[in-house]
Amino acid sequence: MSDASRRILFVLTGNDRLGDTGEPTGVFLAEAAHPYDVVTKAGYEVDFASPTGGPVHFDPRSTGDRDPVSDAFYSDEAIQGRLQDTLDARTLRAEDYAAVFFVGGHGTMWDFPDSEALQRLTAGIYEGGGAVGAVCHGPSALVNVRLSDGSYLVAGREVAGFTTEEEQAVKLDGVVPFLLDQRLTERGARHTKAEKPFTAHVVRDGRLVTGQNPPSSKGTAEALIAALK
Repeated sequence: MSDASRRILFVLTGNDRLGDTGEPTGVFLAEAAHPYDVVTKAGYEVDFASPTGGPVHFDPRSTGDRDPVSDAFYSDEAIQGRLQDTLDARTLRAEDYAAVFFVGGHGTMWDFPDSEALQRLTAGIYEGGGAVGAVCHGPSALVNVRLSDGSYLVAGREVAGFTTEEEQAVKLDGVVPFLLDQRLTERGARHTKAEKPFTAHVVRDGRLVTGQNPPSSKGTAEALIAALK
């Protein structure tokens, strides 16, 4: 493996269904594409992983009206090939990465929070001096992460994440297994948000970087790079 100080782990949901509704979901395209564009242009290598490995799917609501960055990512055959064979998070080592970045999408709400592999990697990277980033629903990966002293990673930290208001606006507040902003607050985080729903809001608290929603994707990745410097 190449220099760990120049390698970032992108974790994507492997879940493609909205609970028991049968409706499709998955990775939110812009939340993968824009951060990938930022970190690779900054000279970092990216590995793609999911909680149990294998193919990931994009939320069809995110692949329609694509901006140029998202379209380039979506149309790149090499990237798409890697996304059909993501690494299994259970096999990865924290010491091989400078940072972990949790890509959003509603699918994360079902397979990120209780993944022991993701909790281990996140705590290991953070306690090893690395950075942790997440955008939109990606912070669902953080709600159960405990550090070696038993405390929650987010306790006492300022964080952002998809809000209850935004969940209500997309009419999924009754479908998701929990409301992300409320769960983060329950874990002791200081959840903050943009003045208007669906506008960009990025929070950096030391080496922990979180963004609220799709418009926050680029800024969250930029803040993650800043945290690594």
